[in-house]
Amino acid sequence: MDTRTIPERVATFREGYRRRFVGPRYSGRAHFAFTSLASLAAIGFSLSRLEAVRPLEWLTLPTVFLLGNVVEFLGHRGPMHHRRRGLGLLFGRHTEQHHRYFTHDALAYESPRDVKMVLFPPVLLLFFLGGIAAPLAALGYVLVSPTVGWLFAASSVGYYLSYEWLHFCHHLPPGHPVARLPLMERLRRHHQVHHDPSKMQRYNFNITFPLSDWLFGTVWRPGAAGGLAPREPSEPRAGLDV
Repeated sequence: MDTRTIPERVATFREGYRRRFVGPRYSGRAHFAFTSLASLAAIGFSLSRLEAVRPLEWLTLPTVFLLGNVVEFLGHRGPMHHRRRGLGLLFGRHTEQHHRYFTHDALAYESPRDVKMVLFPPVLLLFFLGGIAAPLAALGYVLVSPTVGWLFAASSVGYYLSYEWLHFCHHLPPGHPVARLPLMERLRRHHQVHHDPSKMQRYNFNITFPLSDWLFGTVWRPGAAGGLAPREPSEPRAGLDV
């Protein structure tokens, strides 16, 4: 990517963030590989436990997809963009860092080291697996059936991985073959609007598929009123890189 096309304010922020928070041993490729392989391993193990799935039990898959889409929307619209007690790190990393690192006029990453500002930290995947997916899957296992529990585990981790992969694709350089696929171009434009500072707190909160944006009326359309641009801090703040 030609860095001359990046606005000066974004280039300055990126340089400061890289200098302070991206250590010399960080590898964007390793980060992407860990997220992908750990998620696929959890999905594969869960699916390997399935036996004689009944038709109604397959409804677990679309149910988790719809639930995940709403949770993604609410989490993004809520604590990621509005400071909440106990969730300040999430707000700081997303609104104060990610949205300054990538804007609507500088959406693409420049090198694999920028992946740190695209994907969730690896520790968050471990928290999601152990603190959210596994307990909820266990409830489904006990309260409904073992099959529902394993299907819930596989599909919830699958949704997490689809979020990470699609978000990664949204920040690819626009000339990348994947970014040029018709569906990806459409989803990328949806996400690009969200990275406009005047719109990010009001429109296009879905990262994966904009189902909840459509349901809750937050899809931006030309002519819609933009929001007020939020105040931006002067530099990356320490302690937000979780």
